[in-house]
Amino acid sequence: MFSLIRSALFSFDPETAHHATLDALRSAQCLGTLNILVKQPANDPRAVMGLTFPNPIGLAAGLDKNGTCINGLAALGFGFIEIGTVTPRPQPGNPKPRLFRLPEAQAIINRMGFNNNGVDALIDNVKQAKFKGILGINIGKNADTPIEKAADDYLICLRKVYTHASYVTVNISSPNTKNLRQLQGGDELDALLSQLKAEQGRLAKLHEKYVPIALKIAPDLDSGQIKQIAELLIRHRIDGVIATNTTLSREGVESLPHSNEAGGLSGKPVREKSTLVIRQLAAELKGALPIIGVGGILKGEDALDKMQAGASLVQFYSGMIYRGWDLVAECAAAVKQTK
Repeated sequence: MFSLIRSALFSFDPETAHHATLDALRSAQCLGTLNILVKQPANDPRAVMGLTFPNPIGLAAGLDKNGTCINGLAALGFGFIEIGTVTPRPQPGNPKPRLFRLPEAQAIINRMGFNNNGVDALIDNVKQAKFKGILGINIGKNADTPIEKAADDYLICLRKVYTHASYVTVNISSPNTKNLRQLQGGDELDALLSQLKAEQGRLAKLHEKYVPIALKIAPDLDSGQIKQIAELLIRHRIDGVIATNTTLSREGVESLPHSNEAGGLSGKPVREKSTLVIRQLAAELKGALPIIGVGGILKGEDALDKMQAGASLVQFYSGMIYRGWDLVAECAAAVKQTK
């Protein structure tokens, strides 16, 4: 059935199809249709970051930036949902067109630019959803906030989402906000993590609730950068790391239509690059904090590869575009043996 749905969606431009998909999921969830269509994965609880995930397969941030479809997406069987990236103030993102399919490579290029309705609107949607599962909220900075003031934006978002999130992801690795990846550098990252950790401690006391923080990093890092990031994550007692975001590389897609578009590449071409970062991170972290593996998961074997490389949980987004909801149960079955 999904192949027919995908053919219909692919007849529209990608961003129109994106919004149509969310609208359809909301409607199907309200009507109870998803209970008939979706095969739910077996219960496979995992204890990670002090939370118990019903299964280790998650939805990566980006599909539901504003938290408008939380219940519909949860009905697809995910063990956890991550929404965002959200910024302190609403912003339109980059000019359109900004989303491109590369179907021959099962890939997507996007330069969305953190388009979202702002953190307050996201929180309103979370409240309305009344979702009881594991919900990650991914936070970023506004495009017009100077990079030297980036921490201010992350702290604003952290304070606002703290009591509404199961965990908070700090996104410093999108290639579509100018200079954002600069925050992955040693001094910049050290300062940012120090401020975030101090604020997390203050909020934990204030609300009598500890909400884990995870850092999302890029795949375009060398071994020295990975080592430095791992050391800082350990030093600041960050609760988890998500590896990885999209890549700026065009290796393997150079000859395809849209391959020269600016933006981050996701899907199958980033699979090996992401898995290598996970493996290198795991070697440096030595179990000090968990890794959530993301990038190029289009079949169960891909999820298993991420887990065997050192991930405790996995997420996907582009895989949903090409494989549909069956990918959740397929990945859950593939990784069940990794406990």
